[in-house]
Amino acid sequence: MDRATQRVIAIGAIGAPLLHSVTDLMEWLQGGFSPLQLWLNYLAFLPLPAIMIGLYAVQRPGISRAGLAGAAIYGFAFIYFTFTTLTALAGHVLSYAELWKELGLTYTAHGALMIVGGALFGYSSFRARVFPAWTSVLFLTGLGLNLLLTFVPVDDLYQTLGTSLRNAGLIGMGWAIWRMTP
Repeated sequence: MDRATQRVIAIGAIGAPLLHSVTDLMEWLQGGFSPLQLWLNYLAFLPLPAIMIGLYAVQRPGISRAGLAGAAIYGFAFIYFTFTTLTALAGHVLSYAELWKELGLTYTAHGALMIVGGALFGYSSFRARVFPAWTSVLFLTGLGLNLLLTFVPVDDLYQTLGTSLRNAGLIGMGWAIWRMTP
């Protein structure tokens, strides 16, 4: 893979998750959604499918096909989450709880796909050892926390803790690519 492509993947893997974390912080501080927060969230989600495939490609040939499947499934889930952001904008939805109430089982099913795909990708990345191990550990820990918080009766905004760990793992992968690209 050429240097320019690796740099684009690195910038995306750093920028999109960082922006996603900023939008989660905005949501938390505002006590819900705002148009600006949702538009920024949309911009963060939009490139994630391509970023995930890029993160897989950088790890080739060391990463398994399960890593490709995981990257694709995780990215697919974010195609749907991008749609949910547009749904919230169009419907003037004020909170995550309200959005979830509107989308229900379909949203939950895509959340499950995100967990399964992310677990496949994260474990495969850990085994490939192209990126520092801590990046996969953070990513997988975030997924685990997201899964656990699905079953614990806490405010939905606590999901942002798991999301922050996932995003930190992806940012770390992007940083690793940046550092290994001559």
